[in-house]
Amino acid sequence: MPTRARLQPNTESVDNYLKAILALGGQQERLVTGKELALHLHVAPASVTNMLQKLAAQPEPPVLYEIHRGARLSVAGKRRALEVVRHHRLLETFLFEVLHYPLEEVHDEAERLEHFISERFEERIAARLGHPKIDPHGHCIPELDGRMANLDAVPLSDTAGNGPFLVESVEDRDSHILRLLRTSGIRPGARLQVRTRTAVGHLRVTLRGRTVHLPPQHARAVRVRPARSPHIR
Repeated sequence: MPTRARLQPNTESVDNYLKAILALGGQQERLVTGKELALHLHVAPASVTNMLQKLAAQPEPPVLYEIHRGARLSVAGKRRALEVVRHHRLLETFLFEVLHYPLEEVHDEAERLEHFISERFEERIAARLGHPKIDPHGHCIPELDGRMANLDAVPLSDTAGNGPFLVESVEDRDSHILRLLRTSGIRPGARLQVRTRTAVGHLRVTLRGRTVHLPPQHARAVRVRPARSPHIR
């Protein structure tokens, strides 16, 4: 089994910062500003600065911090962030497929558990699920060595043209939006067509013979790619 990251201190708060930098930095691993982290984590900007300075001052810092510019993950920090993401997405899949949690509830439950499961427990969950590659929201589950496929989906709000589009994933952080998307039939694997767009970002889409109105925030929560077939499921 590959060597896993072991950071000190290894706390829930630190893990949440590392995950946030990983998510916000994207595939380019760009510098993430303190303001972005404060908004993402719902904490005060001064608290973000204090945490980043502490993390960057560790003997093996998980974060590389540039004052007034932002932070990115070190090699060790990225390993730990990917390990926690793997825990989280395996737990989401287990809760959804085995314990039959509603999709909009699995994120918060996994958030509470992801920091504390052992590698043995992680391994048993993965084996029980058949070593899945994708979680119920359509997000990639990192491999044990941290590898994770690069997906080319974009937010539905950013697409050009009317499609058809294949829903690759849905945002997992807002349970209210998730519930509305689920009841509308918008989920990973669904195909949809955009019928109208307004100047302020509202979309009217069709799928499975029904029409759904999506406000801008909902359209941003759905990531899609062009569908290979014109058939709308």
